[in-house]
Amino acid sequence: MWPSVLLIFLHLFHPFYVSVTEIEQNQKHKTVQVSVRIFFDDFEKALDKKYKTKVNILNPADRKQLDLLMASYIKDHLKINANGKNLELKYQGYEIEEDAAWCYFETAEIAPVKELKVKNDILFEQHAGQSNMVHAIINGLRKSTKLDNPKSQASFSY
Repeated sequence: MWPSVLLIFLHLFHPFYVSVTEIEQNQKHKTVQVSVRIFFDDFEKALDKKYKTKVNILNPADRKQLDLLMASYIKDHLKINANGKNLELKYQGYEIEEDAAWCYFETAEIAPVKELKVKNDILFEQHAGQSNMVHAIINGLRKSTKLDNPKSQASFSY
């Protein structure tokens, strides 16, 4: 009996690793707005490992330096192609919501999106069980997918 209780207990408290990326074309400004939600403790570990420096997202010693590291990491692990062209993500900043950091990006003005290709391997190097949810909203039509490590690519047509 004890082994089965222990397995149930471990299953209930086993950590899960997930990020959420939302991609939406702003109809008024014709830009693409991207927000990425990552558990900040996992994000700190990834930044520490990649950049060989200790970071604290909740209380950064140097906010500008942290912004540079966060933007660089996400740009390295999130690639978005719209209508056959790679989008340049311009970092707008981040905010903390509960146990996660929301990082915001925006592109220059682009033509109406007909096709999106996304490569998202955020935190894949950290956790074999990492999953990345991707939501794309174009003209009010929302399409979603889940990318489970090692699967990192998705396509959406509108």
